[in-house]
Amino acid sequence: MTRVFFSGSRRFTRLNQAIREQTDNIIVNGFTFLVGDANGADKSMQSYLAEKGYANVTVFCTGAACRNNIGHWEIRHVNPKAKTRKDFQYYALKDEKMCEEATYGFVMWDSRSKGTLNNIINLLEHNKKVLVYFSPSKVFRCLKTRQDLAALLANCDDETFEQLEKQLRIKKGANPKHKQLTFA
Repeated sequence: MTRVFFSGSRRFTRLNQAIREQTDNIIVNGFTFLVGDANGADKSMQSYLAEKGYANVTVFCTGAACRNNIGHWEIRHVNPKAKTRKDFQYYALKDEKMCEEATYGFVMWDSRSKGTLNNIINLLEHNKKVLVYFSPSKVFRCLKTRQDLAALLANCDDETFEQLEKQLRIKKGANPKHKQLTFA
């Protein structure tokens, strides 16, 4: 069974027409959606899938409490180590599990969200294709390799890239024409 890991920034509070059309294609094929429980893109996708009456959805939550499960779908709890602080790493646990279980990724990225970029990187590290809706230019890009991601990151302004580089420890290749990434 094909499983699609949907991911996106908390800044996205609505799905545009292009995202809805792509989602409808996934629904028509009967694929399983793996979606998180965060506000923003996760909650917006949950709302759309509930509106469509789509049942083939699994909601992933870190810890015992699920923040959002609009369609009352199956829940997969990912349990952190005891007394783990609820920070970036805490919520990234569920994303890592979704990366492992997904067949491929479907991502809405605003060029700023480090969590969404982290999901793209993890999917690529698991040798999974990622369909990215890059919102600044309103285009879809299919990523299969680090070089594909480097080409996408070339569309980010330098200040944003520098912040992402510090947060996720990614680096552009020594020669920007090679469009390679390294992960520290």
